[in-house]
Amino acid sequence: MYFYGILLGLSSFLSIGAFHPIVIKCEYYFSYRCWPVFLTAGLILLGFSLFIPNIILSAIIGVVGFSCLWSIIELFHQHKRVEKGWFPANPKHHPDL
Repeated sequence: MYFYGILLGLSSFLSIGAFHPIVIKCEYYFSYRCWPVFLTAGLILLGFSLFIPNIILSAIIGVVGFSCLWSIIELFHQHKRVEKGWFPANPKHHPDL
């Protein structure tokens, strides 16, 4: 039996699950303007995945890379959720930033 699909599915699930609170915390502490960090990390991870000979490890790194890129969109959505009052705003942030 091959467990590669289950392993890749589990790693995708864990990656998405891990990035949800990361996005919330990053928006709270750094605002949505920290999106270049996610872009850089995502591109680096995707670049690394091209050169990893192990197909499963390469796929997992690629999934995490794309999760970083998707987090950019979620940062902006999280910012809108904070503006609507669905999530707490950081009182230390200046409203014009």
